[in-house]
Amino acid sequence: MGYPHPVTDSERYRPIGDYALIGDCHSAALVSRQGSIDWCCLPRFDSGSAFGRLIDFKRGGHCSVAPGGRGRWEATRSYLDDTLVLETMFTGRSGQASVRDCFVIPDSERSDPRRQIVRVIEGRRGAVQFELRIAPRFDYGQVRPWIRRHGIQLFSAIGGNDALVIFCDRELEEAPAHELSTRVTVGAGERVRLSLTYVPPEALDRAPPEEPAPLAVDRALERTISWWREWSHSIRGGGSTEPGVIRSGLTLKALTHAPTGAIVAAATASLPEVIGGVRNFDYRYAWVRDSSFSSRAFAELGAVREADAFRAFIMRSAAGHADDLQVLYGVGGERRVSGGELGGLDGYRRSRPVRVGNAAAGQRQLDVYGELVNLTWRWHRRGHSPSDDDWRFLVSLIEHAAQRWREPDCGIWEWPGKPDHFVHSKALCWSALDRGIRLAEECMRRAPVRRWTQARDQLRRAIERRGYDSRRGVYRQAFDRRELDSALLLLPTVEFLDWGDERMLRTADAVQERLGAGDGLLYRYRRKDGLPGREGAFLCCSFWLVECLARGGDPARARSVFASTAGRANDLGLFSEQVDPRSGEPLGNYPQALTHLAHISAAVALAEVEAGPESRYAR
Repeated sequence: MGYPHPVTDSERYRPIGDYALIGDCHSAALVSRQGSIDWCCLPRFDSGSAFGRLIDFKRGGHCSVAPGGRGRWEATRSYLDDTLVLETMFTGRSGQASVRDCFVIPDSERSDPRRQIVRVIEGRRGAVQFELRIAPRFDYGQVRPWIRRHGIQLFSAIGGNDALVIFCDRELEEAPAHELSTRVTVGAGERVRLSLTYVPPEALDRAPPEEPAPLAVDRALERTISWWREWSHSIRGGGSTEPGVIRSGLTLKALTHAPTGAIVAAATASLPEVIGGVRNFDYRYAWVRDSSFSSRAFAELGAVREADAFRAFIMRSAAGHADDLQVLYGVGGERRVSGGELGGLDGYRRSRPVRVGNAAAGQRQLDVYGELVNLTWRWHRRGHSPSDDDWRFLVSLIEHAAQRWREPDCGIWEWPGKPDHFVHSKALCWSALDRGIRLAEECMRRAPVRRWTQARDQLRRAIERRGYDSRRGVYRQAFDRRELDSALLLLPTVEFLDWGDERMLRTADAVQERLGAGDGLLYRYRRKDGLPGREGAFLCCSFWLVECLARGGDPARARSVFASTAGRANDLGLFSEQVDPRSGEPLGNYPQALTHLAHISAAVALAEVEAGPESRYAR
């Protein structure tokens, strides 16, 4: 299905919120409302794309399944209840048909992944003609594949170190543009099945691919539906009755890399924070901070295995010592994830450069020490004391916090300018020391508690002296500066302040007043950071505000902000990183784990506060 020429960028590129997520806890794909897979990286989240039209409409590649012929088609979609299986219903004058999309999950997401996308068309009434186009473009659109036929209904697409085995139970035709296509018509009760399976190309030299039976494709779809429902039924929703909480939990689960326990920050790379601008980054990696937040959210949902898997992942990746700790890793624990630019690509709506990898891996972000110690603290509060190996790792983290808190850093927002003394980073170092002291005492571990106590108290005094504006009665973004920062809303989560402390209440009010973008939206800061263009409002910050307001004694105001912010999800319950406050357009990488986990924590906070103190449990 082509586009007439000329067309505008907004017509070529679908809005970011137009996409659905499917995944198998190893990789993910984005499916547009029009039935096109425009983003899919294989075999892992951080691999090169096999379909990448999201970052270059002409060169990126896609796999589209959409009604053809004349007439208008209405597309409605939803996930099958409690799953990550997408169903898109196409309705037109001639009839109605559905397309079900999923990444196949075998009996366990930790077993050998199938790396298989299944797309099943089913007629519901009348007769609907569909056009199928499969145009793989490996390595972010750099490689047009070698298409080989292995049977009437079976093909392979090979390029570089990537290959797809493509099966359709209707005959596919080769097109000159390195793609496959066909037209099919389905009547009521009829099915057409399309399967895309990633394989190492050398495997095709050893043995030709086997053609799957159509019923085997159906069984793979049904097994995946059952697996997602079993997982979603195992989580309790944190005691919250908010309908979107389970959906956020499913989204976070899909963003986990099951073999290692890593949690990626988003499924995409280089989606812009400013349309047409340069704030385009790659979020397909595991950030220590974001993943620590995700672990908290999983624990609140009762997903204990997922909550603890990340803790083990970080210990392995850091080689058990804080000296080797980075702020982010590849999903397998890889340390070399430095950023680069892909020349020759259009970028989403001409937002260039297109970046892969992330140079923030080399930044100093002191808050990660506190996040990891807090991770163990929460695990301990749920009845699990640290092992000897855990304790040695914790001691190294706490020692680094004690020794390095005086240094400037890039902070939670990965400040692109000159490092500064960010208050949030200092408070997290304080938290590492405070939690370390309490863990040593409660777990009866040998530790330099007296020295840690002195460092903790000295750090506290420094924050209160240089990080607190006594005239306005609020905390600052950084030492000796007047600007505010939405990250200050996180101070009570590590018990630096009580939720109801007057200083915290004033700070939350000031953040909403000074950083507010209207309708409950917040900018993360307003200080110039050295990059051109004004970014959007950060949705996670609004959910942080909800938790502050709810636990700080203003649940009615919290409920209002929550309703407004939760309404920023798309029709499938997926959140972007940011939104444009003026247009409401989603911005940034997508779906964003940080937003979804903040959504869960905000919903849990509201549920606990509205239910009363007896509903709260150790956090």
